[in-house]
Amino acid sequence: FADDPFDKPPCRGCSSYLTEPYVKCAECGPPPFLLCLQCFTRGFEYKKHQSDHTYEIMTSDFPVLDPNWTAQEEMALLEAVMDCGFGNWQDVANQMCTKSKEECEKHYMKHFINNPLFASTLLNLKQAEEAQQSETAIPFHPADDPPRPTFDSLLSRDMAGYMPARADFVEEFDNYAEWDLRDIDFVEDDSDILHALKIAVVDIYHSRLKERQRRKKIIRDHGLINLRKFQILERRYPKEVQDLYETMRRFARILGPVEHDKFIESHALEFELRREIKRLQEYRAAGITNFCSARTYDHLKKTREEERLKRTMLSEVLQYIQDSSDSGLSPTVPVPSNSGRRSAPPLNLTGLPGTEKLNEKEKELCQMVRLVPGAYLEYKAALVNECNKQGGLRLAQARALIKIDVNKTRKIYDFLIREGYITKA
Repeated sequence: FADDPFDKPPCRGCSSYLTEPYVKCAECGPPPFLLCLQCFTRGFEYKKHQSDHTYEIMTSDFPVLDPNWTAQEEMALLEAVMDCGFGNWQDVANQMCTKSKEECEKHYMKHFINNPLFASTLLNLKQAEEAQQSETAIPFHPADDPPRPTFDSLLSRDMAGYMPARADFVEEFDNYAEWDLRDIDFVEDDSDILHALKIAVVDIYHSRLKERQRRKKIIRDHGLINLRKFQILERRYPKEVQDLYETMRRFARILGPVEHDKFIESHALEFELRREIKRLQEYRAAGITNFCSARTYDHLKKTREEERLKRTMLSEVLQYIQDSSDSGLSPTVPVPSNSGRRSAPPLNLTGLPGTEKLNEKEKELCQMVRLVPGAYLEYKAALVNECNKQGGLRLAQARALIKIDVNKTRKIYDFLIREGYITKA
């Protein structure tokens, strides 16, 4: 009877439908021991229930929302609306028998539709649901209607050859497992060993079938058939959390979709807490004790970073001008990048093969250009051979010959010309 709020247990004495008022035993139950007035006046007793037990009179003859409407009429109105449908006020009034069509419509609209108490409650429930959805893990979206790409397309390969029309895959796990069974035939004159061997092969094939079903269930439950849609949902999270999803995806075969999302979300929350703790520790190390000072500290820190970036960019420009002057080129100032990265330190040649074949100037070049000696010797031999063939070599020809960073090629080209290994064309 708990499925319908309007249903009540029948009378325990005569099993008839209870109409108000009726009697409820205050000492028996649960479940409640209910009697109609006729059985109560006869002094009905059943098992532990005795006629001298204390009792309660159950009635709905009292107002709830309106002085002119009893609780019994409120329940009858709701039950009539459920039976007849919203808007069929004439049928609702006919079923109630105690109120007119206009009274039913006015009362229902006033107290159940336009009631600000109910409206605010529904609004709060909706806001709470939206807040919960925005703070929880990626919602579970089963692939009820996956895309239908052509067989040889990239999207078809991303979907592992899934065919929506058949709800199956082009290739199964261990796709040729059936080949092991095609020649097996159980006959009566098989020996016990041969029979046991055939049974073992069948068991192995059965394990392959179960593994196929397990893998399909994982893909369907986690929505991995439509992988791109799943990736779009992941992009709502920071880069670190996205990397965490990619790393932890292999554990999806152990947990269900909701449990897996909760598992990942807990790690994401831990990441956020650790980052916040680190920020607070930075404030404490700087002697900051309130959030007002923390905002000032963050503003000054951002300003310092911008000034450091400007100094770094200026240093790169000056270094480029100096390198251009040393190589005899016109100091054309390039547009500096916004990366803010400092120049890399010189390369340590200790232990690198080919270092013993270099002179001091060549070692210094390899250190500053950060080029391993073996590669430098190959580039040097190629440029020298080409220069001997052509009778001279231009910078553009050198860049076409050794396809590395153009700045490194220019420095190697200028060095070989200064040292007399090659000549300009």
